[in-house]
Order: sequence, then structure tokens, then C-alpha cells
Amino acid sequence: MSLQTTAAGLPDEVAALGPWFHNLQLPGGVQTAPEHPLGDFPSYKWNEIAGSLPADLTGKRALDIGCNAGYYTFELAKRGADVLGIDHDPHFLTQARWASEQLGLAGKVELRQLDVYDLARLDEQFDVVIFMGVLYHLRYPLLGLDLVAEKVRGTLVLQTLTRPETATRDIPGDLPFDERHELADPAWPSMAFIEHRLADDPTNWWAASPSAVEAMVRSAGLRVVGQPGYEIWVCERDSDSAHRGELDRATGRAPG
Repeated sequence: MSLQTTAAGLPDEVAALGPWFHNLQLPGGVQTAPEHPLGDFPSYKWNEIAGSLPADLTGKRALDIGCNAGYYTFELAKRGADVLGIDHDPHFLTQARWASEQLGLAGKVELRQLDVYDLARLDEQFDVVIFMGVLYHLRYPLLGLDLVAEKVRGTLVLQTLTRPETATRDIPGDLPFDERHELADPAWPSMAFIEHRLADDPTNWWAASPSAVEAMVRSAGLRVVGQPGYEIWVCERDSDSAHRGELDRATGRAPG
């Protein structure tokens, strides 16, 4: 399969590389998933977050976690960033490598077969981190978020499936043992565990309340600075993690 294809040959190569989850816009108006059940996905998600990121990312380093076929990776590269896209699925990485050539972005993009937990051994921080559509697929979500937070030098864009709740409340700095009934308050930050399947997907493990997402962000040493769309949070570093020692032990790495 050629690295760069004429527009006339694109549909056949797109079909050969299918199925696609990202609908990429390729030269000649060719799309990779025009009949996507979610519509023009993920362009409408990008449109929600695009204004929260600098239009010029020249000289910046970006990380796209769970990059799939590379939509967000390519959008960041178009703004000038040098982007590392990671995914655990070689099928998606094959698509992303091919698409980067068709879009003329291969020189700005690096793709690696890694998952979130592999970040424990990635000794680098990034100016922009995209972490969209991944957290609820993690069996160990707070571990994953702690590892992601370590990599944030600038801005994190986080998107995750949530419970359909909007209630919030003040959370005390300490909850007395005999007042545990407060934990049953629907407004208490909480996560629903999905033992079997949600939307016929066995990798959908958790649905957090929005307040739980924000509490986890704070616990990971970040702060929320914006919410540009439904189930999307823009975050920045607030402090170094207070749990670095436990994270080192959990990941089996030597203390830094």
C-alpha cells in the first residue's frame, strides 16, 4: 500500500483499512466514516474544544491519548504542534500512520503502541494533552488519571462518560465515621461501576458523576479552568501530586 495515494485511489484504500471509528476528511473530499452512527465524529467534539486551545501551537509538544485514527492528533499538528499519538490498538495506529501521509502531516506526528498505564515510564511532559473518550474504559481510572496528570505541563482536555446528574454540594474536609450516611446523598461525588456491559461494550467500566470527575481532577493535582462542552473539562496543573509515592508503588517504578 503506497504511503501517499492519488485522490482517485483513496476510497479503495480507505475500505481496505476499515472499519474506521474516526471520520477523517481526506484529499478530494474522501471521508473515512461518512455513515458514522454518531454523525461527523469526532469533528463536532473538536469544534467544542478548539477554542480552548491556542490557534498557534508552533514549538509546542502535544500528546493524544487513545488517538485512534488520529483526528485530534492531526488537528493539533495542523496548528503547528509536534504530536505524540498513542493507542493500544495496532489497527487504529495503522490507519493513523496512513492518514498522516495522505494529509501531509507525517513529519509532525509520532505514533506509538502504548496505553495509559505505559505513561508511567514515559519521561516527558506536554504542553497540550488530549484525554478524550478513554477514562471510562479504564478498569483503574484514578491510577490512569494520576499518570496522565504527570504528563501535563500546560493544558489537559478531558472527556469522559458520566452519570446523568447535575446536583452538587459542599464536601467537608473530613467526614466523621458515624456520618457515612452522607455518602448516600445523590450529590456526593460518586462513580457507578459497570460490572457487565454498557452500550454492548464490555470495556465501559465506570460512569462518574460530573462532581466526581472534578474531584478526581483536583486529587490528581489539576484544576478545572473551563467546560466547553458536555462531559468535557479543560484543566491545568495546580500542584504536584501528593500521592507520587503511592503511584510509584502501584506502577512498580523506582521513586523519582
